Amino acid sequence: MSPTHTHLGGPLTELACGKSGRLRRTDYRMSALSRSVPCLLLCWVLTCSGAISQDLDVKVEALRNGLKILIHEDHSIPNVALYFFYRIGSRNERPGTTGLSHFFEHMMFNGAQRYGPKQFDVVMEAAGGSNNAYTNQDLTVYQDWFPRTALELIFDLEADRIEHLSFDSQMIESERGVVASERRTSVDGDNSGLLEEQLWAAAFTAHPYQWPVVGWMVDIENWKLEDLKRHFQMGYSPSNTTMVVAGDVTAEEILRLARKKLEIIPAHEPPPKVTTREPEQLGERRVTVRKLAQLPIVMLAYHVTESAHADFYPLKVLETILFSGQSSRLYQRLIDKDQLALSVSGGIDLNLDPTLFIVKAQPRQNITPEAVEKSLVAELLKLQSELPSEHELAKARNLLVASFYRRMKTINGKADELGRYEIYFGDYRKLFSAEADYNKVTPEDVRRVAQKYFSPGNCTVATLLPEAEPAQPPSGASERK
Repeated sequence: MSPTHTHLGGPLTELACGKSGRLRRTDYRMSALSRSVPCLLLCWVLTCSGAISQDLDVKVEALRNGLKILIHEDHSIPNVALYFFYRIGSRNERPGTTGLSHFFEHMMFNGAQRYGPKQFDVVMEAAGGSNNAYTNQDLTVYQDWFPRTALELIFDLEADRIEHLSFDSQMIESERGVVASERRTSVDGDNSGLLEEQLWAAAFTAHPYQWPVVGWMVDIENWKLEDLKRHFQMGYSPSNTTMVVAGDVTAEEILRLARKKLEIIPAHEPPPKVTTREPEQLGERRVTVRKLAQLPIVMLAYHVTESAHADFYPLKVLETILFSGQSSRLYQRLIDKDQLALSVSGGIDLNLDPTLFIVKAQPRQNITPEAVEKSLVAELLKLQSELPSEHELAKARNLLVASFYRRMKTINGKADELGRYEIYFGDYRKLFSAEADYNKVTPEDVRRVAQKYFSPGNCTVATLLPEAEPAQPPSGASERK
């Protein structure tokens, strides 16, 4: 995959061309509106309210090979967003094949039958288009953006790599090296990435969320050709795929092209259903990483429910109360008031299975990790005993709803949200009630989920402790033989 494939604007649990790490950072520096958000955003949100449910017409079809298609016509600009959501991620791997889903994100740009090595980008860009891709625990997603004049060409490009992806041995070894290098850079050589990997490995003992999206290095080095072919066949089967199209198209032309280019691709057995549920955590777990670093890092992780659960919206409101803006609780406590940390971030990602709510902090110079952890836990416990104020709740709900409507104003945002709601919530139509689902969260709901999930026995703590750089021997000194 070329260096241009950089995932923009998505959670950092996703890997896209060298970007790794699982933590979704809701960083205080990203929310300058927060101090006055209840008043500033409410009018704008109310202006947009109801627009989605009234105006977002979606055509749904399924091809004979099982490919599901969602089509939304938006003729505001002569452009198209085309997304392929493959239900294949690190949760569908096993010991020995970890990292394969991410590997194929690279391989899908390295040649097929009609378009040779590295030609996918060249041909698309020559037609005025661009693309992106990402892999996470649950999905591998490919995104194409292009003028409507390139519509048939883009369908041909996608059909070619789905049906005829090249398994050239030299290309496989080349990309194996690229992925190994990506792991060394984004995990082994990145203190935060390494600590987070250890956090997930400790928090999960049974469920496949325990292994990293990028894969363990020993697996990357030892994938066999038969492993690759088996993983691709099940993951990239049309019956394991949802295609979403939004933009200057008609449903009729999309279905004509889909039947012409995609319906002829044979379906295969999809990945085996993941039935493992992580057992209840019965006590606090701790992980310590010692590594060359300037400052320590502290991470806390609590097991929480999957995105389709009713607790998802209260947890997102709670996340926003904790992290969003300089008026948020953890900014006020750790950075402004106590001046213990340089940064604090965290939250939850969309996930098919129960996942982790993560809190991360970077202590200031000469501040111990223990002091930062104590302050973090104190704020989480406060949410269990005290209801959030109406002002906090209004700010959080308005931020979430406003962010949702901003995404839904573009064809790219609509394609992404349609696919995510279809996959993670089981039905794209549930996005029509997203505003209501956020707005019906009460102070009691926030306190309830804090009490339910933020218990000491449900917590995994990971700490990175800096090690000093090894002392260099005096110039001219020699080792004793």
